[in-house]
Amino acid sequence: MKSSNALLLVILGVSLPSLTASSPAASVRQESGAGQAPNTLSPKEKKEGWKLLFDGATMNRWRGAYLDSLPARGWEVKDGLLTVQASGGAEAAFGGDIVTVKTYGSFELLVDFKLTEGANSGIKIFVMEELPRTPGSAKGLEYQLLDDDRHPDAKLGINGNRTLASLYDLLPATNKTVFPIGQWNHARIVVRGKHVEHWLNGKMVLSYERGGKVFLAHKAVSKFKDLKGFGEAPEGHILLQDHGDKVSFRNIKIRTL
Repeated sequence: MKSSNALLLVILGVSLPSLTASSPAASVRQESGAGQAPNTLSPKEKKEGWKLLFDGATMNRWRGAYLDSLPARGWEVKDGLLTVQASGGAEAAFGGDIVTVKTYGSFELLVDFKLTEGANSGIKIFVMEELPRTPGSAKGLEYQLLDDDRHPDAKLGINGNRTLASLYDLLPATNKTVFPIGQWNHARIVVRGKHVEHWLNGKMVLSYERGGKVFLAHKAVSKFKDLKGFGEAPEGHILLQDHGDKVSFRNIKIRTL
């Protein structure tokens, strides 16, 4: 009966719902490179200037934060995934964060991530390894990675500014489509000068201006209030955070803008 109804609608000239390029699901599949081997670049991506930050087998484009080499423990490359290991939930206390060897200014970054239950991590941009080193994670603008339903941090901060895809402790992400724990979600960060966009699963969930009035007003009531010029450097490293919880990454791609 279902197929007969569908045929009747076609005969009558009524359009059936389809997965168009503008639909959220299509956007996710398109951005994640559906049908393409993980950690690879298509000819189109290469032409557009995309580069892999993770090739599925090595960590050649990364090093430990404040280190000249990779952390001695805490990170694993296996089965095409880059995984930070569970170590008790402490911030940068086991293997430590990793940062890109290169620094970036205006760019577009794509990252597939898979959280475990209760996990906390983050993708930071404009990271400056300032000395003397302070306890915890290296400072930068953080695209929060969090299990909002199970991690207590989701209920801290102000108006949800510590939840998934938010600018951590500053600005909340809204109108999110989130796939369940154990499934892949897709982060996209776009930076054009001072303008920054956070995307999650094909939808823009936050935009802001680094150093703008709104940014500075929220910074003034955040844990970063005393950090002069926080997040306003012309360029910096990209960081994947070790927060002591297991999180996997793949398809980490970047292009300069």
